[in-house]
Amino acid sequence: MPFTSPSPRPKVGSIPRQPMPEQPPQVRIKNFKEVPYGLTPDLAILEASRCIQCKNPACVKGCPVEVQIPEFIDLVRQGKFIEAARKIKETNALPAVCGRVCPQEEQCEMPCVLGKKYQPVAIGRLERFVADFERVTGNVAIPEIAPPTGKRVAIVGAGPAGLTVAGDLVKLGHDVTIFEALHKPGGVLMYGIPEFRLPKDIVQSEVDYIRSLGVKLECNAVIGKSITIDELLNEEGFHTCFIGTGAGLPYFMNIPGENLIGIYSANEYLTRANLMKAYLFPEADTPLTRGRHVAVVGGGNVAMDAARTAMRMGAEKVYVVYRRSKKEMPARIEEIHHAEEEGIDFHLLTNPLRFLGNDEAWVTEIECQRMELGEPDSSGRRRPVPIKGSEFRLPVDTVVMSIGNGANPLVPATTPGLDTNKWGNILADQETGKTSKKGVFAGGDIVIGAATVILAMGAGRKAAAAMHEYLMSGTW
Repeated sequence: MPFTSPSPRPKVGSIPRQPMPEQPPQVRIKNFKEVPYGLTPDLAILEASRCIQCKNPACVKGCPVEVQIPEFIDLVRQGKFIEAARKIKETNALPAVCGRVCPQEEQCEMPCVLGKKYQPVAIGRLERFVADFERVTGNVAIPEIAPPTGKRVAIVGAGPAGLTVAGDLVKLGHDVTIFEALHKPGGVLMYGIPEFRLPKDIVQSEVDYIRSLGVKLECNAVIGKSITIDELLNEEGFHTCFIGTGAGLPYFMNIPGENLIGIYSANEYLTRANLMKAYLFPEADTPLTRGRHVAVVGGGNVAMDAARTAMRMGAEKVYVVYRRSKKEMPARIEEIHHAEEEGIDFHLLTNPLRFLGNDEAWVTEIECQRMELGEPDSSGRRRPVPIKGSEFRLPVDTVVMSIGNGANPLVPATTPGLDTNKWGNILADQETGKTSKKGVFAGGDIVIGAATVILAMGAGRKAAAAMHEYLMSGTW
């Protein structure tokens, strides 16, 4: 039964893109609750009615997991929200997550035909809406599962890539076990992305859905320490393995004073705040320095997450220090906008030179240098060039380094025959996930470096298809 009568198709461009209600900045900086409230049913139907139902939808080609976007949006227009959620779940096992954290503006919404003259359809907001509607109304259904194949699959890492592989392969009848090093599943969804951007109960519900399909999950299982990939394949009876351990090795600038007390990697800072619930201390056991003057070095989504977390932890001043201009920032436009609304102070075209501390080795200042943009470098962005004599200092008591992450080295280091590149990323075929080691597949950040949730999921879908073929044919 549709929720309401179908919305008629309006004249193209006659309805503007519907805004999503959200907490006011002055309210949300004092809590960790999710910032946007989400669309109402009426707003969702109205937004869905903007879709012109292209015959050759470019939006689908822009989606790494190939969600049938026009089909699910038309179901929303008809008020068939549950059916829309199930249409998405045909190819995306984590729609409530993707609707919140995917960079839709660079993927499915960028090629939207409507966006050439007007604003594109809000595909991500509609995905979020129907996923939430399905969950809140208790209408989550288990799809048909194929008969057992007798094949056992080991998945290392319960992040977006691993969960996607697990969801796809269990539906094909395989016996799937995920091994997760941390005490909770979800990977970066659980330890990295803050509560105000991705509530942890939503991550847990998505994981519970994967488990309801029949996937087994073992937490506190550090593959490479407690057991190796070779032991899983040769002694534990698994027929194939997928490695999705992510990019959890933080990078630092290696400048003077970087080992002073009060300087965190973004990984540690956000893991303490998110997975360990430090913002609830002492109700939760994990403490986190509540800095009065906090600087976050970097310009990506992780930097925005750290800066906005620091503000909610009670900081008086939060600086984002980034060596290029706002145009070059890799963070999503929405995240930068939210940070600006919340009073984060952006020091753009600024590069740290060294950190200074007091007699007790606590950081007290950052010495920075102004930059200007020169010619483009290998990334295609204009290279920052120092301005002579422009040095200045920022008073701080906490610094969060958010300049990127490298591949988690543990599994490659303990798996003979598994080839990696000079950065430690596992070498794997981009279309199949096949590695140099027979029966072992890999995908996500451990292969391509730190990237987006949806790209990891896309890699997971491709790997799952190749793993199924390998399991059924035995051909490598």
